Amino acid sequence: MSVPNQIQVLKPSPALWLAIFCAFMFAMPAPVVAVTVTGLYSVEVPVSGSSPKALTQGYADGLSRVFVRISGSREVLALDGVQAVLADAESLLLSYQILRGASGDSRMSMTFGAVGVNRALASLGAPVWGANRPLTLAWVAVEDRGVRRLVVGTGEGLLADAGEAGIWSSAFARAARERGLPVSLPPAQFGDNRELLSDIWGQFTGRVRKASEGVEHDVLALVRVSRSGGQWRAGWVFEGARLDSSEESVSAGTREALAEALVNRWAELYANRYAVAAGEVGDLPRIDIVLRGVASVADYGMASQVLEGLTPVVSVGASRVKGEQLTFRVAFSGELDQLREYIALDSRFVPVESESPESRSRGLEPSAVPAKPVQAQTPGNGAKAAREAVTEDGAAEQAVLAYQPSPVDEEEAEQAFESLYQVLYYLWQPGPVVVNDGRQ
Repeated sequence: MSVPNQIQVLKPSPALWLAIFCAFMFAMPAPVVAVTVTGLYSVEVPVSGSSPKALTQGYADGLSRVFVRISGSREVLALDGVQAVLADAESLLLSYQILRGASGDSRMSMTFGAVGVNRALASLGAPVWGANRPLTLAWVAVEDRGVRRLVVGTGEGLLADAGEAGIWSSAFARAARERGLPVSLPPAQFGDNRELLSDIWGQFTGRVRKASEGVEHDVLALVRVSRSGGQWRAGWVFEGARLDSSEESVSAGTREALAEALVNRWAELYANRYAVAAGEVGDLPRIDIVLRGVASVADYGMASQVLEGLTPVVSVGASRVKGEQLTFRVAFSGELDQLREYIALDSRFVPVESESPESRSRGLEPSAVPAKPVQAQTPGNGAKAAREAVTEDGAAEQAVLAYQPSPVDEEEAEQAFESLYQVLYYLWQPGPVVVNDGRQ
């Protein structure tokens, strides 16, 4: 996938608009699911205080974790030049807050610019893995002291219970959240299915594939976990996303360390499949904007004209039409948040929340409720104001990631997985018609 530095603005005639609609109307593959991970560029780290030295160290610690998420591998931290970039982490920072708990410990919650981070990684020769990531349905069978059990999820997320299975689901949730990897567990109804448990242990995919038909996923992972002496071992096979289906394994001394090692390896494998090479990042970021409710050529023309008129927008082109849903490929300058702020100023673009109730029922880690806001962030309210924010509310560590399912078809999912930035969804709401007497 190449990202040209210059993109030609598409300004089709009315006849060509109609031709585009007709050409794409019939390309409607079976629906699948893609997951956008929001918050990949946000992180919380412990800090020793709010002195300049403590803040500088906090910036570097936070950016190093973001680098691992976005590159897909911890090896990025060993690249030549990375320490110099981390030392100047503040230059990539959009905002931060100091969160102080009741016990006096301090944490720093910070958000880095997506475009700036991606360019920094590219300057180091590192790959860049986008925000649209495959959803892995993990069938995990654990054997301990001769007893096997299936780790299942519930309607409230990965955590199943306070017992052994709950410990494992919590460990996988933390590891997946740290690496920005969407992972779900099978519904609790399968917890007592001994036939499925046996097939997972034997890594026979047939019956597991059948049981997975009603649970959204892009990739199936059959995982068997066992303990020998002081070591835990996890072996797995994948099915889907054209990944290698041969068995791999990792080992570690604790449950938490094993879950971390397994998720780290999965992240590396996915990044190898979908990350963009450094030379293809380019200087001009592009994003897909999906606009629903585009019912006519006039709607298309007006929406395209409005986007072209936004200050950050460099070029706009239609890349896909499906029914009343139109996908624009937009090249822009600056940061993605700035583009979103400009779009938000036009009431004809109504944001469509891609998160749905199904994200909880299928076992995804639910979006966390953030700590009590210290200061409202408004367009143009940057890092300087946020630096002065301190909270005494004693909140626990703020989980900054959210997994948002976005129903798409197979072709769209594959395109999304290879995109650097999340897909933005809007409903096109043309302005009311005003007649001469002022009535709408």
